[in-house]
Amino acid sequence: MGIPQAIEFITKLGYPAYFAMFIGIARILGAAGILIPGYPRITEWAYAGIAFDLIGATYSQIASKLPATDWMFMIIWFIPLVLSYVYYHKKLKATA
Repeated sequence: MGIPQAIEFITKLGYPAYFAMFIGIARILGAAGILIPGYPRITEWAYAGIAFDLIGATYSQIASKLPATDWMFMIIWFIPLVLSYVYYHKKLKATA
């Protein structure tokens, strides 16, 4: 969140430096929302927030005209997100 390399990257994408801290805290809260059981509505919103974050980060990298090798790496993070979401719903159906 406050790592100089992260702040440099965020500013290279055109965002203000304080955005790194905001998005870092939002990611931690999203991870907590997914990992803490018993709150299905919060979990759904956490999955949506993380998906929006990944989509926005990928779009920002593409719009900044970074090489494809930089933003193609972001697609890898969609795989665990989708798998986790699918298995979360299978778990909900099994317990219902």
